[in-house]
Parts: sequence; C-alpha cells; structure tokens
Amino acid sequence: MQEALLKKQALEFWLKQVGPLAVAFSGGVDSTFLLAVAAHAISDRDKLLAVTETSPLHPESDVLFARSFAATLNVRHVTIDAGVLADPGFTANPQERCYRCKRVIFSRIIEAAATFGIHHIAHGVNLDDLGDFRPGMAAAKELNIHAPLLEAGFTKKDIRSLSRQMALPTWNKPSSGCLATRIPYGHRIDITKIQAVAAAESFLRNLGFGDCRVRHYDELAKIEISDRDADRFRAPGIRNRVVKAFREIGFLYVSVDLEGFGSGRLNRSIKSVSDVS
Repeated sequence: MQEALLKKQALEFWLKQVGPLAVAFSGGVDSTFLLAVAAHAISDRDKLLAVTETSPLHPESDVLFARSFAATLNVRHVTIDAGVLADPGFTANPQERCYRCKRVIFSRIIEAAATFGIHHIAHGVNLDDLGDFRPGMAAAKELNIHAPLLEAGFTKKDIRSLSRQMALPTWNKPSSGCLATRIPYGHRIDITKIQAVAAAESFLRNLGFGDCRVRHYDELAKIEISDRDADRFRAPGIRNRVVKAFREIGFLYVSVDLEGFGSGRLNRSIKSVSDVS
C-alpha cells in the first residue's frame, strides 16, 4: 500500500502542475479513480472537466453513473456521441477497430474540451493495459492524450486498493469495456448486435453474475462466467432462465465457455500484434 500511496502523490503533483484538464471519463474503475484524484488536486473547478462518450457501445449504467459521480464531485461534465457506429471502417470490425474508435472519440473530446478553454486531456490507461492488444493507445499517443496513471506506474491492483481506501463506489466494480469487444474480428458490428449483447449482459448482472461476458457469434451467444459463479450458474433454475431470456433477446443458441471469464479473449485471433497497423 505504501508504494501505491507514493504513486498517488506523484499523480497529485502532476495534476497540480499540468494546468486545465479534461478527463476522458467512462465511469469505469480507472477513469473514476483518476477523476476523483483530479477533483481533489485541482481546486479550481473551471480548470477541470469530465467528458463521457455516450454511444450504444457503452453500457447505459456506466453513463448514468458517470453523470451522478461527476455531480457528486461538483465537476463539470459533458457528454458526446462520437458517432462511431456510422463509420464503415469501424463496423467492418478489423483488427485495428479500437484504433479507429479511439481516434474518433479522442478527437471529439479534444473539440469539446476546447470550447471550455481546456487543451490537456487525460485518460485512465494503466500498466496492466500494456499486457493486451490495445491499438487505441496508439491513437491516444498520436493525439497527445496524457496517460498519468501509466506514467506514475499504477497497476489495476493499485487503483482498486486506493479506490477502496477513498471509498469510491467503483473499487470492486467488474470490468466492462466497449461492447464492440464482444464481437469477433471480421464479424460486422451493428446496433442490433450491440443491443443484444447489452441486454444479455444486463440480464446476467441482474442475476448477480458480476464478472461476465457475452460473446456474439451471430446466432450463438457464448457466455463467460467467473469460476466462483460457475456452480450457481449451472443450477437448473438459473440455466433455464438464462436460456429463455437469451432466446427472447434473439439468440438461437446459448453456450458457456469452459474457460470461464476472461477479458480480451477475442484477441487470440490476432496472429501477430506487430503485423497489425
């Protein structure tokens, strides 16, 4: 914990020095922590802004939380819809999908922040994010988006531990991420698929399955559930309810991934990260 506290001090120092700042605020664990620390370090509320992207690619519950949490901190908050689903290059779902998406979103955040006279933007990427294929980080770097958590050496464990100490409601929030990540590369992304995934995951979370993913393979839904929830999920009463609900959502077939829950699993299809532009 002492090491994490030193990282937090370094973050606070940077936040006080950087000048007026906009935080790309998704309502997730990392950006909530970043915004909370920023709100403490930057006392002049005219010099701090939270910006949330509100497209269907993000769970509605995250957007609602972002609005309420920014209000709790008394931080100015604006929402944008970058219109990513209108980009054929994105909906074709290539391996560089995340790059195209982040490039558009960060560009819109830069525009929104500029209307408030703010020209520094930060996002909540951390050290753990370096261990997966995340082409969106390249887009952020190209647009000079700051990554203060990464620069200070924060891991996800650090962020959750400090969030708990700060009594942030996200300290134990399950990771969510963009709903486009539930659709395998090369399978076209459309609003119908995104809404089906959102409805299916919402149903599972309402049953108490916090760590879950629903991968969309056209007619087939593949469910990922954490090992600790596997026995409860297999109970006939739960299993039958899930199948019925998923059929009503539009899936013809429902399966469970024997490997359990795992973020970024669809990136296995990428042969070589170095070959992807």
